[in-house]
Amino acid sequence: MAVLINQEEGLKRMMNNKKLYTKLLNKFKAETNLNEIESLIKVQDYEKAQISVHTLKGISGNLSLTALYEQLLSIESQIKNRSVDENAVNALIECFNNTMKAIDGVIAVNG
Repeated sequence: MAVLINQEEGLKRMMNNKKLYTKLLNKFKAETNLNEIESLIKVQDYEKAQISVHTLKGISGNLSLTALYEQLLSIESQIKNRSVDENAVNALIECFNNTMKAIDGVIAVNG
């Protein structure tokens, strides 16, 4: 399995400001879920799904949520091709849930 969170890289992006990094991780955890993306994919609203996935991918990249970023990259590619594999969606959900747990650990260390 890929590294869920590259904390060192994430902190570098925040100029080693642990307080800011922790704040942004808390915000991500409080405000982010995959329900909208799942629903949009299910009804094949690929335009809106692509926007949502692209946005979440960008945030994940900026916070160095490495595994989630990689999963979103794959899903975004599938959305662009208008063919999303259900197994890929399930893998994304699992990765998202594992990332949320890992965020708790990072917050506990840096909080």
